[in-house]
Amino acid sequence: MKIQLIRHATLWLEYGGLKILVDPMLMDAESMPAFPNTPNELRNPGVSLPETETDYLNPDLLIVTHTHADHWDEAAANQLQKDIPLLCQPGDEPIFIKAGFTDVTPVDVKHVHHSVQFSRTSGQHGTGEIGKRMGKVSGFVLEADEEPVTYIAGDTIWCDEPATAIKQYKPDVIVVNAGGARFLQGDPITMDGPDVAAVKRAAPSAHLIAVHMDAINHCMTTRADLAAYLAKEQLEGQVLIPMDGESFEF
Repeated sequence: MKIQLIRHATLWLEYGGLKILVDPMLMDAESMPAFPNTPNELRNPGVSLPETETDYLNPDLLIVTHTHADHWDEAAANQLQKDIPLLCQPGDEPIFIKAGFTDVTPVDVKHVHHSVQFSRTSGQHGTGEIGKRMGKVSGFVLEADEEPVTYIAGDTIWCDEPATAIKQYKPDVIVVNAGGARFLQGDPITMDGPDVAAVKRAAPSAHLIAVHMDAINHCMTTRADLAAYLAKEQLEGQVLIPMDGESFEF
């Protein structure tokens, strides 16, 4: 399989004969104001899409873990072909249908597309009242013959849900959304250094990839911060922290 970070949480996978685009945020740099009630007023996204040979506007399949603006935006809705099959979490499908997409499948538990099985997982997008206000989020586990089991955790902190997914599916590859995104009040709403370290210790043999950094204004943990924390925890070199456009094959 091949997995490529496009930018933030936008991923390109070549898996089980499918070309898959995950959580497309395709807007130009600084197209969107800063998220409100966050530690700075930098416009989003803070970086442009990378130059890449990947034709990510023409996938065989779309996966959208949830519809916050940094995972699904108007640019994606406008630029992607409307007949591309799209998998989402239950309750989000009206958004895509309203945007004109004609092949939308809400995944409750499992869904098979061609030779690949997609299992939806859950998570917690923060703690307390903020976590409740952030709404439902999902991850997806991909399984296919002769392919590594791949778990895309989505926007979740380290909690029972990803821990259970790791125990249940025993993934070979795990992608986590790090960056320690947060508001002025409350705890982080995505994973930060301690959370990423916890994932690695829960799945020591898995290839762990941390994304969702250095693009959106409320993601306060940078790639450099994460690398430094992992080194302090004696996990240096054990987590892949790709730059935009960087890819890996497993």
